[in-house]
Amino acid sequence: MKQVYSGVLCVLLSLTAAARSAADSVWVRSHYIKKEQYIRMRDGVQLFTTIYQPVDSSEQHPVLMTRTPYSCAPYGKDMSPRLWNSYWNTYAREGYIIVIQDVRGRWMSEGQFTNIRPFNPDKKGTDIDEASDTYDTIEWLLHHVPHNNGRVGIFGISYPGFYSTMGALSGHPALKAVSPQAPVTDWFHGDDFHHNGAFFLMDCFNFYTKGFGYPHPQPVSVAPVQQLQLPCADNYQTFLQIGTIPDFTKLTGDSLAFWKEIISHPNYDDWWKARDPRQYVERIEPAILVVGGLFDAEDCYGAWNLYKAIEKKKQSAHFNKLVMGPWYHGQWASTDGSRLGNVQFGDNTAAWYQEHIEVPFFNHYLKDKGSLADLPEATVFFTGENHWRQFTTWPSPEVAYKPMYLQAGGELGWARPAGAARPYSEYISDPAHPVPYTGDIHYIRTRDYMTDDQRFASRRSDVLTFETGPLTAPVTLGGAVTADLRVSIIGTDADFVVKVIDVFPDNFSYPGASQPNMTRDAGGPHPMGGYQMLVRGDIFRGRFRNSFALPEAFTPGKVEKVRFELPDVAHTFLKGHRIMIQIQSSWFPLADRNPQQFINIYEAQEKDFKKADIRVYHDAAHPSSVVLPVLPD
Repeated sequence: MKQVYSGVLCVLLSLTAAARSAADSVWVRSHYIKKEQYIRMRDGVQLFTTIYQPVDSSEQHPVLMTRTPYSCAPYGKDMSPRLWNSYWNTYAREGYIIVIQDVRGRWMSEGQFTNIRPFNPDKKGTDIDEASDTYDTIEWLLHHVPHNNGRVGIFGISYPGFYSTMGALSGHPALKAVSPQAPVTDWFHGDDFHHNGAFFLMDCFNFYTKGFGYPHPQPVSVAPVQQLQLPCADNYQTFLQIGTIPDFTKLTGDSLAFWKEIISHPNYDDWWKARDPRQYVERIEPAILVVGGLFDAEDCYGAWNLYKAIEKKKQSAHFNKLVMGPWYHGQWASTDGSRLGNVQFGDNTAAWYQEHIEVPFFNHYLKDKGSLADLPEATVFFTGENHWRQFTTWPSPEVAYKPMYLQAGGELGWARPAGAARPYSEYISDPAHPVPYTGDIHYIRTRDYMTDDQRFASRRSDVLTFETGPLTAPVTLGGAVTADLRVSIIGTDADFVVKVIDVFPDNFSYPGASQPNMTRDAGGPHPMGGYQMLVRGDIFRGRFRNSFALPEAFTPGKVEKVRFELPDVAHTFLKGHRIMIQIQSSWFPLADRNPQQFINIYEAQEKDFKKADIRVYHDAAHPSSVVLPVLPD
């Protein structure tokens, strides 16, 4: 009877939401007019811009803009459904002039598109970059859109987050508030297409071959899409069957210029440095609200590290705040933020953020409405305990970086290891049978893998597992995790994947679960007793252990240090849970395979891929640890 009631309640809630959306749609259509406009830039190129303007002319309205490579559709008379079926409806009700623009060379805009176009700090005359396009757009809007109040805000998620950062560098005096959300920031060290120099093959290949990478010689309202005939629907098998990076390059054809640029720059060089906006953040003048997700599979790195870069270089009075919630990529803009995959967070964290942080941020700076005096420097959701915490700085000055040491026999603890009969653990890394990044079978990379159950990996012989006993008190982590390994390999190169995992008690279940120890998602019930929740994982290409610019081969058999930083975490391991660390040398097809020889991986042939014996040491002379950012109780 309880299950029937629950089902009826879900149906009623769905009907209520649909009715509310329909009512909001009627309200928007009667209170807004839509205008499509080409706006001329300083070099003569025209950018297609959609303007939603309130009918009300009794007051002056602020401008809220997003610039996107993903289209400001729908084109023509129809209005964007985002104005009534998302929290954008709040901005409509507040009377904002809402502007969406196709960036240069995308969709209906003219010009040549350049991926993550570098900022030019020395522009003269008709020189352009994304900052100047933002400046010129704002200038046009202020002089041609009636009843604006002379104040502009910019926001955007992912690639539009990058354009938000570029907008913040525009220097336009009317630009008062900017919110880069999951902003593309550094495509070599941590966002989208590389992590610590390891190529994120699956995301990059799928992104550029599914239409984004093909050029638009002329403005188009429907983008050219080129579907490849791939072998099957299992991404692990498909990507393994395609083979090496040169094999993938053959499939891309001659049109994907940026793919070829990426593989022409295997090391961190000036080409990559020019595409990192963090080197210019001292020029930022508007108030900044950086937003990201703890479990963002695409741009988790960009959110944490853009905030930190601004914080490091900002003037003392400059407003720069951080919000990190328990979200997948863009989940904070959705209608729900109460769960990700099998892991639950209690409340609708997305709605809370929208109501209590983002909308008040723009209202304050663009409408003189409300106060931000109570908004802390950092608002961060801690999973495990499932609570928001507020900080005067991030990371907290109270954080203590404590090494948790790998021990013989698969144990894990705070004590530095003593002598051991067997000073290392080892595994065979075989590029022909790489470790999958998830136990599921699917083609498109899942967003849920960021909290996935890691029991599938624990059962593999090429994954090392180290685990504490049940915790006698909670352990809270808040900050960056550092892997500090001592390793030796038989070959001359290897990747290292380090995962921080929360092992739930065997009798764990969420309140109200329909079956003992179960949770339910779209795929059906999943046993939560003994669940191994991925809290944070990342990969490091070993050749970069001393320099990302100047890679070095390993000396076979020599014990060497591999130390790298994983993105920040905010998680509490509750009493009775266990802390687990997993170490492996592949994460496929999330990251490309390392041939385990010191050669240019982007040119490697199948014959170049070799098995390698990998040893991770954990004795007194060669202690390996994961340095955890521990907050006091």
